[in-house]
Amino acid sequence: MVRKHVNGPFAFPVRDILHRSGEMREFEVDVPAPEKWGEGLVSVAQGEPVEADVRLEAVHEGILVTATVATRYTGVCGRCLTDVAEPLEVEIQELFGYSGDEATDFDVQDDHVDLEILVRDSIVLSLPFQPVCQPDCPGLDPATGEKLADGAVPETPIDERWAALKALTPDQDDEAARPVASDTEKS
Repeated sequence: MVRKHVNGPFAFPVRDILHRSGEMREFEVDVPAPEKWGEGLVSVAQGEPVEADVRLEAVHEGILVTATVATRYTGVCGRCLTDVAEPLEVEIQELFGYSGDEATDFDVQDDHVDLEILVRDSIVLSLPFQPVCQPDCPGLDPATGEKLADGAVPETPIDERWAALKALTPDQDDEAARPVASDTEKS
């Protein structure tokens, strides 16, 4: 069932199923994000399409909302700073209690349920904290700032203050080249 906006893109009328346990309505929504959602390296841009399949079920305590929400986030990779754009899908289930009943996080108000805060919070909490362009992104070279080639490991520069100690340690190549003394040579 496709619907018209009641008080916003995520507000759904429930007057016809209020206090009728077992009644259900389904809606499909395809609207632009009303504002930018997220503040980290990635976010859902204002105007980005947000698709939601919503099922509203009347239960004894209120309206049970079950929804699948799909959109796309954009931003930059946390390792190499290249642009990232990935799809995002979240599953939501929340009870909107009848006003005056037990305290719930969300209530049915004016014969409708408004899912905007619930949808926004679910999407923002699902955004990756450290997004990557690919799982094995090598990141940036700390010395040059250039993106490393796949499989490359940056050399860690030695601090000048410790450079004198390098002369006191044997080179690993020299140790590998030394012959190992046998038991008969040791005696």
